[in-house]
Amino acid sequence: MAKILIVDDEALMVKGLKRSLEQEGYRVLTAYDGDQALEVFKKEQCHLLVLDIMLPRKSGLEVCREIRKESEVPIIMLTAKGEYVDKIVGLELGADDYLTKPFNTRELIARIKAVLRRSAKGRAEEEQRDIIAVDQLTIDVMKRRVSRGGKELDLTAKEFDLLCLMAQNPGRIFTRDNLLESVWGHSYYGDLRTVDVHVRRLREKIEEDPRHPEYVLTKWGVGYYFKE
Repeated sequence: MAKILIVDDEALMVKGLKRSLEQEGYRVLTAYDGDQALEVFKKEQCHLLVLDIMLPRKSGLEVCREIRKESEVPIIMLTAKGEYVDKIVGLELGADDYLTKPFNTRELIARIKAVLRRSAKGRAEEEQRDIIAVDQLTIDVMKRRVSRGGKELDLTAKEFDLLCLMAQNPGRIFTRDNLLESVWGHSYYGDLRTVDVHVRRLREKIEEDPRHPEYVLTKWGVGYYFKE
């Protein structure tokens, strides 16, 4: 159940919107000024904010700026008719959408659903990029962990970087020069055989049979690649 924070100083509008959103199955929190909005946001794990620009104490723009320092939670801003400058500023500060008052409640609910869908898709894609799973091999890019069949493997930093680079580009053939430059950097002047040694050691750790690799493959006379 998504948790939505409505921030507006028009109590009757907030009450009606809260009732409509709860009927849609959302859990709704409310705040009536900028300071209260930040206080509630810090205490609760909100999934989306409906944030009026014109608020007592702190404006909606100030609230948006403060939230964006620490969170990418979706924000839909409410603006009075004709406040084009505020709309532009709000979007530049990181708001995901805006709606001009007076608005139709059904339209706002439709926008909330659309923004939440985009947000969920973005999180899923980000998580998918962070975890690479191929057969028995799992690579956690952010945590720099590799496991095979659920058992964590002990890779060196360079072995992990080699594996990660190739696994993020399955099927792409990397020459030894490519790998040396990408993993060791421009300033490294070591022998190209350094790559072969690291690939051999990597295979010894990730492959069931290093002599017949399943994951890090060789394109004879060219270089190495990760299975598609």
